Amino acid sequence: MLPTINLNRQQIGLKTYHYVTFSFNRELYKILTNIPGAVWDKSTRAFRIDEEIQSKQSLLACLKDKANVTFNQFILPSIEDRKAHLRPSDWLEPLNKEQQRAIQEFQRYLHSKRYSEKTVRVYSDSLSIFLRYTSSKAIEQIENNDLIDFNTNYILKNGYSSSFQNQVVNAIKLFYRVIHKHKLEVELIHRPRPEKKMPNVLSKEEVKRLLEAPTNLKHKAMLSLIYACGLRRGELLNLTIKDIHSERKLLLIRQAKGKKDRVVPLSDKILKMLREYYKLFKPKVWLFEGSIEQKQYSEKSLENVLKQSKLKAKIEKPVTLHWLRHSYATHLLENGTDLRYIQELLGHKSSRTTEIYTHVSIRNIQQIKSPFDDL
Repeated sequence: MLPTINLNRQQIGLKTYHYVTFSFNRELYKILTNIPGAVWDKSTRAFRIDEEIQSKQSLLACLKDKANVTFNQFILPSIEDRKAHLRPSDWLEPLNKEQQRAIQEFQRYLHSKRYSEKTVRVYSDSLSIFLRYTSSKAIEQIENNDLIDFNTNYILKNGYSSSFQNQVVNAIKLFYRVIHKHKLEVELIHRPRPEKKMPNVLSKEEVKRLLEAPTNLKHKAMLSLIYACGLRRGELLNLTIKDIHSERKLLLIRQAKGKKDRVVPLSDKILKMLREYYKLFKPKVWLFEGSIEQKQYSEKSLENVLKQSKLKAKIEKPVTLHWLRHSYATHLLENGTDLRYIQELLGHKSSRTTEIYTHVSIRNIQQIKSPFDDL
């Protein structure tokens, strides 16, 4: 028996769309996903198809012998209801073919320059949003005023962070300089004043409770190694067995942020834990592998490990994995480690980045006597 779907047309602005609704059916969902122009609309829980891409007749032909089509009335949620469930970017027009080709060319350039996959993704997404916002114009017709308008009426109006603003500025600047050699004064998008945020740090007692919370040795070893060596999340997951130099008591971190290698010391305590972990789990390639042999442990699973450990440790703070790295650096400073060594251990390019930990270290702050005590 064929599944049933509802097909209706709705006009939004100058465009007309087909909306396809149905009771969830995995096979039908796959079929609709593969129809050219079909986009899943999260706010309406329906597939939306631009009539310019698929006419009613061509859509019915795609669904022939795959579903029974009815034409019950479909009430589109109000603009206010939809905005409440959508991000601002969901309201932008999709990329046209010219914009898609430009972004693909931009990605090829970034890959040729050996930018990290994360940077390629972030720059591509940032540029994509800008081009979608200015989709009424061809790329070569975009002017300085369009940049100012985008900054004012999209970034600032929607309350996006200064880091997002910087990402967009960097992406647009690089794109127009090397790909679309076009006279555009990117500097007209004002750079936000840098935020001076204090790093989030746990006390040694809180760290101890957090690391002792997991009952699974693999989970305990992952969280412990992040703190013991001040690792970033990606650095931990990219470790291989060969990166552990147990005789020299060193951990080699390859091609970390900024394409830099570095080494950090391994204590006897963490080495003992890693040996116990290796004997029990016997990883083949990656130091920490998922349920599938020779496959990296996933970022999402690692986040879940931290979440469960935080609950067991009864820590109310919104702890992230990076808090452990901040705590490692701060506790080193409080133990008297020279700031230059901490900079090397963390892999910071500039000493200014490392100096933020002097603002949260309590070693010297606690020695300051308040004039209140003399009253």
